[in-house]
Amino acid sequence: FLSLVAEFCCGFFVILILGNFWFLAVLYLLWLYLDWETPCAGGRRSQWVRGWTVWKYFREYFPIHLIKTSDLNPNHNYLLGFHPHGVLVAGAFGNFCTGASFKNLFPGLTPYLHIMPIWFGCPFFREYIMSAGMVSASKESVSYVLSNKGGGHASVIVIGGAEESLNAHPGSLTLNILQRKGFIKMALKHGAHLVPVFSFGENELFKQVANPKGSWLRNVQEKLQKIMGFALPLFHARGVFQYSFGLIPYRQPIHTVVGSPIPVKQNLNPTTEEIDQLHALYLQNLSKLFEEHKRNYGIPEHKSLIFE
Repeated sequence: FLSLVAEFCCGFFVILILGNFWFLAVLYLLWLYLDWETPCAGGRRSQWVRGWTVWKYFREYFPIHLIKTSDLNPNHNYLLGFHPHGVLVAGAFGNFCTGASFKNLFPGLTPYLHIMPIWFGCPFFREYIMSAGMVSASKESVSYVLSNKGGGHASVIVIGGAEESLNAHPGSLTLNILQRKGFIKMALKHGAHLVPVFSFGENELFKQVANPKGSWLRNVQEKLQKIMGFALPLFHARGVFQYSFGLIPYRQPIHTVVGSPIPVKQNLNPTTEEIDQLHALYLQNLSKLFEEHKRNYGIPEHKSLIFE
């Protein structure tokens, strides 16, 4: 969905350049130059955009639900680790960039969904995603959000990143997280409490072409991901009037469960051992969150998370 909107925005920009409105394109390029750092400085959200009626229908289509398991004190800043990435990341967008569900459940907290910096280089599209509450996933951006001295900020990071989207098959419970410790270091440096978040149903929205590790397709996808910075999963779902083939996601319920916070004491220069220790604790809490709620959302008793 984001890719389609981005392509439309880029196409519109090209039309401005080639048409009789090139001067508007020049003015926008000037604005882009002056505003380039905004995605790393908290963005520029719009409650009007976040409250569009279309998002209500978007959430109800699946439907998308946000489940609270513990209070989050607004006097602290938090780093929410979102799992899994899936293909669409619908749970993250629907819960943290639209409507009032998060605000009602966690009053006093403002969520910031961090996404790949490359998206903010797209003309016009960058204005749209910032208005929804999305900001860059760069270190500078995360630091800006978590440095709020009064607390009340929540960085939402999809820990598995684009690479994890290649594992987004129905029933898959594989998370790319064992080597991802940058978010742990950021939490320690800023004293931001860590909160594991698991979105049940995220991998059920699309069917992806089989791409087991070691296959030629997976090798090509991984090479392209390293070159371009984002993955290219080959997926399909349903159409508008039929359910056999199309790019519209299946209507599968998504339940995004927000776990209990892990208190983190600020440490400006954490050692490798301290990072590893907190990372292990985070994995433990994430597994516990999954195990406690999997029965409620159709996960067989014998299945558990796989970390790689």
